[in-house]
Parts: sequence; C-alpha cells; structure tokens
Amino acid sequence: MMLTRYPPERQRAITDFLLAEEDRRATVTEISEHLEVTTETVRRDLDTLERRGLLRRIRGGAQLLDAVPFEVALAARHAEQLEDKRRIAARLIDELPQDGVLVLDSGSLTLFTAQAIPRQSALTVVTNNLPAARHLADYPNVGVITLPGMVRGLTSAAVDAWTSRRLQSLTVDIAIVGVNGMTAAQGVTTTNPEEASAKRAMLLSARRRVVPVISGKLGRNSFCSFAAVSELDLIVTDTAAPDPIIAELAAAGPEVVVV
Repeated sequence: MMLTRYPPERQRAITDFLLAEEDRRATVTEISEHLEVTTETVRRDLDTLERRGLLRRIRGGAQLLDAVPFEVALAARHAEQLEDKRRIAARLIDELPQDGVLVLDSGSLTLFTAQAIPRQSALTVVTNNLPAARHLADYPNVGVITLPGMVRGLTSAAVDAWTSRRLQSLTVDIAIVGVNGMTAAQGVTTTNPEEASAKRAMLLSARRRVVPVISGKLGRNSFCSFAAVSELDLIVTDTAAPDPIIAELAAAGPEVVVV
C-alpha cells in the first residue's frame, strides 16, 4: 500500500482496513504492515480514533465499533447498508436533468450517487463533497464546482459560513441532500450546526428538493434540524423502512419512494 503521510489519511485508511477484516479487528502489527508505517505511528492513530469513539483498543490491536456515538467517520458510514445505498443511488439518477445543475451534499449516500452518474452525463455538479468532486472530475462532460469552506476531516466536506453564503447566491435544478436522521415531527436532522446551515442553504437553492435516506436513519433524530419534511419534494429509502414511518412522511407532503 502507498505510504500515507498525513494523520487524517492514515486514520481513514485504518478504519477502511478494519471494516474489511473479520470481526472488524486487527493487530497493531497488521495495520502497520498494511499502511507501511511504524507501529508507534499506528498506536498514536488508534488512540486518536478511540478518543473520537470510532474504535476500541483491544490487547495488541483495535476493533472498529459497530455503533459509534454522535457522528461516524465517512469510511465507517460508507459500509453501512451498502447494497441499499447502491439501489437508492441508482434510483436517484432517474431524477437528474439531462444537462442541468445539481447541488450534491456531503456524505456516504451522496458519494454513491456521484459514482452512479453516467459518464456521458452533461450535468453541472455543485458540491462540498470532496470525494465526489474528485470522482466526477474525470468525467469528460460533467462540470464540477466545489464549494468554499473549511474541510471537516470526519466527513471530507467543506462546511462553514463561506459554504452557506455561496449557496445563497445560487439557483439550481435539483438538490440531493443527506441526513443523519428523519422523523415526521422533527423533520430532517444532522449532527453539526454548520453542516445544518449548509444543508438548509442547499435545499433553498433548488427548484426540486430530494433527500435519500437509508432505513436505519428513519425514526431517529439527530442534533440539528434543518428542514421540515413538508419542505421536501421526494424521499428515497429502502425496503426495510417501516410502513408506519413511510405513511407519516408521505402524509407530510413529499413523495416517498421505496427501492
């Protein structure tokens, strides 16, 4: 594996490695050999990841947590309900205009959406999702505009007041915005106030507002609410979504599609 010199890169690589291992655990030596860094460097990174609640140290190594408190790193979220995310992302492609403007939020499910966009697409994509921007930059006919702002290492997203201000000057065809939780009562929620402001600005910039959400996030509220369900045009979720919750969301106004 290529040497990862910077702590955020190494720490994301560690979580990716643990996700692929049996029982999501590995020894310090195994991680060291995989990343081609010293065991001392690995131990420091493991201590950092443990403080952030992403793993627990075990004798001689570490184990990735199945459920982590408050906010999960992008690498860990990427593996959550993997096949459901692929189906949802494929369905979202049906919503995209032929040559219009899409604003695409940060997150794992929105990254799957970027990866599902056909290479021949002539979209313009405005995004704070740096992994998505890197992926789409190779598409010959897709225009990629990255939003300004401080990048959060946990989400690989540009999110601050600059991000929201830039979005307030835009009018786009469709916004695809990720969430950490959704209920009919509290609306759509996320973990961070600056993330919430950016997500709100994305929705307000768009003629059509779409929220994809895996079933595991339905019926849950996170820290910051940024929109009511009635402000959305379309919710796309998976077949494990409980029927009563689907009914409540649909009653609030948006179309709810289950794939």
